[in-house]
Amino acid sequence: MRPSETNPDGTAESAVSPAWELLLPTASAPARARGRSLQAALREAVRSGRLAPGTRLPSSRDLAADLGVSRGLVTEAYEQLTAEGYLRSGRGAGTWVSGAVRAARPRARDLAPRSPGTEADFVPGTPDLSLFPRAAWAAAQRGVLAELPHQDLGYPDPRGLPRLRTALAELLARRRGVVADPERIVVVSGVAQATTLLGFALHARGLRTVGVENPGSPQHDALYTAAGVTTVPVPVDDEGLRLGALRESDVRAVVTTPSHQFPTGIAYAARRRAELLDWARSVDGLVLEDDYDGDFRYDRAPVGALQGLDPERVAYTGSVSKSLAPGLRLGWLLVPESLADEVVERKRTMDLGHPTLDQALFARFVERGDYDRQLRRCQRAYRERRDALVAALAEHLPGSEVSGIAAGLHVIAALPPRYGPEERFLARVAEAGVAVRPLTDYTHARAGQDDDTAVRLVLGYAHLSPARIRAGVRLMAE
Repeated sequence: MRPSETNPDGTAESAVSPAWELLLPTASAPARARGRSLQAALREAVRSGRLAPGTRLPSSRDLAADLGVSRGLVTEAYEQLTAEGYLRSGRGAGTWVSGAVRAARPRARDLAPRSPGTEADFVPGTPDLSLFPRAAWAAAQRGVLAELPHQDLGYPDPRGLPRLRTALAELLARRRGVVADPERIVVVSGVAQATTLLGFALHARGLRTVGVENPGSPQHDALYTAAGVTTVPVPVDDEGLRLGALRESDVRAVVTTPSHQFPTGIAYAARRRAELLDWARSVDGLVLEDDYDGDFRYDRAPVGALQGLDPERVAYTGSVSKSLAPGLRLGWLLVPESLADEVVERKRTMDLGHPTLDQALFARFVERGDYDRQLRRCQRAYRERRDALVAALAEHLPGSEVSGIAAGLHVIAALPPRYGPEERFLARVAEAGVAVRPLTDYTHARAGQDDDTAVRLVLGYAHLSPARIRAGVRLMAE
């Protein structure tokens, strides 16, 4: 290949890049694949910037001679890439790299939420991912691949595989006390998708507002907003949602976490549960139950799900995000009969159903008792870590009060007044390399706080070893 002095438009051009060095491997490709290989190599050289826009390529005769291939193969490659826009050519002017091709492809960024890389991370919401049962999961996967009928690899029932819905119905009835009809279970990509499906169903029925607990999970706001439904904060007291405020809000649907309220950690009182269902009946409304960590109770058997008291007024959601791993994106939605058709049709149009292999794998995992064993394993680990956190707070931050039931993956810790005000405390703790979240991060409005100087922390512990928990609390105190 010879250096080129000018482009066809008369602009100066630097020496031609030695393209044959980029393309030499294509000459050793099998004869039948040599043309495709040459085209792919040229395409990649242009995309990556190794052949810059404005570079003149050698004539088809010269390049064929350099590579030891036929001239017709090179001519065909030039014509194909010219048609695609990678190259441009003019009669008697040669072949050039097109200016339409921009810089090298950027590397994919990882936008997954990660630990902030601090000395101690007490941000709530993450389980211990090292507890994921890799061996049992791999065994279930091998079993599923060996036994799954070919037809099950087609488009699934949008509700989910019958095998998994049946297994989930038995599991939820046994462990959470729900009234579980497999025909009304929809397998979803976690509670987030279940929330979105319910939001669309409510919107289709003319509802434009939904009540949410205050304080409560911030994700509900964004998910319902995406479905065209506005969230209305409803305050929570020591027994659950305040029914007077709920009635005044004029909503006809409300999101709750009654078994272990997030983030306050209370369990709804029996009386408040009954009043909540009475409210739903009186307004022809719906309670949306997020059972995000209902399996984890450490001082007694878990409180049963609210759905079991009135299956036609409660839509129930749950997932494996806290028991296995959030990255599996696997959960369930149990809907009242009146909403079932709308939710299933929305699920169909949204993604045509959850991945079949994942469903079959989890069904086998549940059927063989592996999921129950995993829950027991997590229960033991998380109870030990909660005890370690409570003891560390008592030792290093004496006078701290831990509220809420002994359950879940986080606690609320109210520190003595000497550690306030909150803003100064959070700044100093961050400087020490400790990541924490105050209760105010989960509250819709701060104006109603009784004491702006109080320090109330939502401390997640499930992902930390007892040693890391003790070290982190000691850092906070120091």
